[in-house]
Amino acid sequence: MVHIRDLALPDFPLLLAPMEDVSDPPFRAVCKANGADLMYTEFISSEGLIRDAAKSRKKLDVFDYERPIGIQLFGSDVATMGECAAISTAAGPDLIDINYGCPVKQVACRGAGAALLRDIPKMVEMTSAVVRNTHLPVTVKTRLGWDDDTKNVEEVAERLQDIGIEALTVHGRTRVQLYKGEADWTLIHRIKNNPRIRIPIFGNGDVDSPEKALLYKERYGVDGIMIGRASIGYPWIFREIKHYLATGEKLAPPTIEERVAMCRMHFEKSIEWKGPRVGVFEMRRHYAQYFRGLEGAKQWRTRLVDAEQPEIILEILEEIAAAEPVMVGM
Repeated sequence: MVHIRDLALPDFPLLLAPMEDVSDPPFRAVCKANGADLMYTEFISSEGLIRDAAKSRKKLDVFDYERPIGIQLFGSDVATMGECAAISTAAGPDLIDINYGCPVKQVACRGAGAALLRDIPKMVEMTSAVVRNTHLPVTVKTRLGWDDDTKNVEEVAERLQDIGIEALTVHGRTRVQLYKGEADWTLIHRIKNNPRIRIPIFGNGDVDSPEKALLYKERYGVDGIMIGRASIGYPWIFREIKHYLATGEKLAPPTIEERVAMCRMHFEKSIEWKGPRVGVFEMRRHYAQYFRGLEGAKQWRTRLVDAEQPEIILEILEEIAAAEPVMVGM
């Protein structure tokens, strides 16, 4: 088993990445149903929590069915991050995670997320403040460095471990790369093989198939893998990877019935958590992925997006299941 302090995860756990506007409780529910071992909230602005912003507070919602679950924080002020660690702890997660990896301009240019890779002393100070202000395990997600000339994640791993983090996830790109190019896991491998490193090391970046999951497991020796974009509209990625690692055989892709059932579950959780108006609106971004490759997918997607009443959307989903359209490509 893999342990984050007293939190016991299975051998080679699969983690769901925190993704803004994606990994909310409804999305986490369908990923959990398909085998995700550890999940994280969308990243939460520490400044938003201090201001008591409704959107930030709402992101603190965690539910027993999704455990183990971590709340992820980001920010640029050390004292504020410490205070928000205490606020987040009161929400009842299983751990607190710090985002030192977000590359988007709105975050990094404000001195948060991946920007801290250019100021390791401040990163250390901020992490220490979070560790001091919670009794929960603290973990970190980061990148290789700011750019190709400053790949400092090996130093980051040692220094953050020394002040108390209990697991580290590394995305195999620099901030400058954003999500372009191929993720480089060689530094992640070096961290995992560093004799000073005692905490679990998880890899992230480009794992989008069972075959690649096995390849990266064997080649880089990480303790587990975090999956992000490959799970959007395809939560079955978790069960497919687990089956392949256990048996060496590929599962058949989800049937139309399974696609509709999972989309319905996601939709119903969305309505339950967000209310009908927002739940209907925000679910629209997911239909294209759930029914990608389906015969007549554009027609079904258009009808689902245009519908405004929950009961109409459920009727359309039933129509899709009854029609049993074939898969024409992925």
